[in-house]
Amino acid sequence: MDINIKDNNLRVLITGGAGFIGSHLTKQILDHTNSLVFNLDKLSYASDLTLIKSCEKYKNHNLIKANIADYSNCMNAIKLSDPDIIFHLAAETHVDRSIDDAKLFIESNIVGTFNILEIAKNHWLKLNKTRKQNFRFIHISTDEVFGSLGEIGSFNEKTSYDPRSPYSASKASSDHLANAWFHTYNFPVIKTNCSNNFGPFQFPEKLIPLVIQKCITKETIPIYGDGKNIRDWLFVEDHVNALLLIAKKGKVGQSYCIGAKNELTNYEIVSNICEIFDKKYPSNLSCKNLIKFVEDRPGHDKRYSIDPQKLMENLNWEPLFSFQKALEFTVDWYIHNQNWIKRIENKNFYKGERLGLNKKDSF
Repeated sequence: MDINIKDNNLRVLITGGAGFIGSHLTKQILDHTNSLVFNLDKLSYASDLTLIKSCEKYKNHNLIKANIADYSNCMNAIKLSDPDIIFHLAAETHVDRSIDDAKLFIESNIVGTFNILEIAKNHWLKLNKTRKQNFRFIHISTDEVFGSLGEIGSFNEKTSYDPRSPYSASKASSDHLANAWFHTYNFPVIKTNCSNNFGPFQFPEKLIPLVIQKCITKETIPIYGDGKNIRDWLFVEDHVNALLLIAKKGKVGQSYCIGAKNELTNYEIVSNICEIFDKKYPSNLSCKNLIKFVEDRPGHDKRYSIDPQKLMENLNWEPLFSFQKALEFTVDWYIHNQNWIKRIENKNFYKGERLGLNKKDSF
C-alpha cells in the first residue's frame, strides 16, 4: 500500500496516533510502507500502543509524548518529525465528557488544531519545491459537526454545520480553522468527516465494546431514551483505507465524507450484539434481558447518516467489510482479548460506567 503521491519513503506525523483510529492508521502505514512514522500523542486514558507494538516495522515508529494544546510541544514535534504528510487525529471525543467539562475540548480540539496548523504551515513554507508540492495535511473530523437529521436525507460535503454539543462544536471550529488555512494561506489541507467507528482496540466506554463487556459480565445494558436514535456505523479498517486513499489521490482544499451506509438505531445495534453473543454462548438468560432504557442525554442528536458518494465516485473507494461480519469479528475480538480489556480498565480505574455526566450508569 502506497500512501504517498509519488513515493513510499515518507516522514509521516500522526497526531493522536495512539488513539483508536490513530493506532489502526499507524499500523497500516508501518505494515505496508517504509515510511518513518512520528506519533504525537499525549497518552491519555483512551491511548494504547499495543496494536502499534505488534508491527514488524515497529523500529520505524517514533513516539512523541506531547499535548497539541501546548504550542511549544507542537513546535518540537514538527521540528523533530520534519513531516511530508500530517494526519491530524488528536482530539477529545466523548460527548458526555464534553457536557461535564467543555474546557478540555476547547483547549485540545480548537487551540490544539490552531497550534498544529500554524506550525505545520510555517514548516511547509520552508520546504524545497518538490516536498512543498507533495506535502499534505489531512484533517480528520466527525459527522457530528452537521448536527441532527430528520427521518430522510444524509450528510454530504455541502451540508451546513449545526453542532449540538460542546464536543461537536469544538470539532466544527477545528474544521473551520483547517478550511481557513487553505483559503488564506493556500496550505494544502484535505478535510474528512466520518461516521461512528467501531472495531478492535476501542476504549470500552464506547457503545459497541461496552455492550459486549456487559454481555460477558451479565450486567445491565443501558440505552439512552427510547433507543431510537440512529447512527451510521463504519468499521475502523475501512476508515483507515479511506484516509490513505485520500492522502494519495484526494484533491487539496476538498472535503470528503466517509461512511459505509450502515444506519441502525441504538436499540438495533445493542440487540444485534446480544444476538451474536447468545448464539456463541447460549444460556437460559438472553442478553436482551439485560437491556434497560435510561434517561436520555442532553441534546441527544436524533439521526446521523453519511453520503459517501463523492469519495466513491471521485476516488473509487468502497468499504471492504460487510457490517455484520465486521461486527461479529469485533465481538469475537473483545471476547478473546479480555486481558487487554482488563489492563485498560485497571490502568484507567474504569469499571464499565459512563464517563461524563457525573458518570451516571448509561452511555
